[in-house]
Amino acid sequence: MTAAPAAPFGRMLTAMATPFHADGTLDLDGVQRVAKHLIASGHDGLVISGTTGESATTTQEEDGEVLAAVRDAVGPDVHLVAGVGTNDTRTSLFLARQARERGADAVLLVTPYYNRPGQRGILEHFRQVVEAAELPVMLYDVPGRTGSQIALETYEAALAWEPVIAVKDAVGDMPRAARLAQMGYAVYSGDDVNTLGFLAHGACGLVSVVGHAAGRELAAMIETFLAGDHAGAREIYLRLMPAFAGMMGVPNYGATTAKGALQLLGVLDNRAVRSPLAALDDEEYADLRAALTAAGLLA
Repeated sequence: MTAAPAAPFGRMLTAMATPFHADGTLDLDGVQRVAKHLIASGHDGLVISGTTGESATTTQEEDGEVLAAVRDAVGPDVHLVAGVGTNDTRTSLFLARQARERGADAVLLVTPYYNRPGQRGILEHFRQVVEAAELPVMLYDVPGRTGSQIALETYEAALAWEPVIAVKDAVGDMPRAARLAQMGYAVYSGDDVNTLGFLAHGACGLVSVVGHAAGRELAAMIETFLAGDHAGAREIYLRLMPAFAGMMGVPNYGATTAKGALQLLGVLDNRAVRSPLAALDDEEYADLRAALTAAGLLA
């Protein structure tokens, strides 16, 4: 049997939601509860201050506080990947240095959004942040949110920098993901529903949203597939289909559905998000409960 691809940050990671109090202020006790819940439910690592962590509306100071609180909660052996990507290189440089100082093991670096630089600008942005971080780097390709995509030639150039070792791929192009794995990237699926297909194309693991509610199940699916039991992995995948649809099939999924799931599980006492996001309303919350129940994730 072919050896499983190397997974430098573990195989099962979740892009962790950032808890807030009902008034919108940062809830550091909630941050630690969520981190402990995720690690207790099958995760190898966590991605902090990514899109699901509402990084667009948290301050630089809050990002540092969240990372430090998570590290304190989970101890030294859990892989922590800190989101440092912004559309301003200077801000990303600050966040990269802060991530190193506050205990991150690696950084997640998304392409600059809204101002949509060309490939030369993307590569220069990456270079500066890679040098500032002095940590392993996971690139993040999510053109549906950023408006730009990393070209294969840019991926090839970035591999010349030793810290660049992984990519969170939310493009959804599986043959392209296979090419990235062939280049030498550790490829992580960036969409829960695509994970089985990505594993078949050489991916090593997952950066999840549904993992807030289904960490053990997703970890088991990945390990079962990589052990060669493809039918068994498919069975787990099919059981989780209602959860994929319930958590990923609504507008502004991510923070909103992750916090709804955490409230249903009793980890959080509210599902507050920061504007311009809107928390799940009662009907959406009931639909999420039904979806997670159908997937066997709620009693």
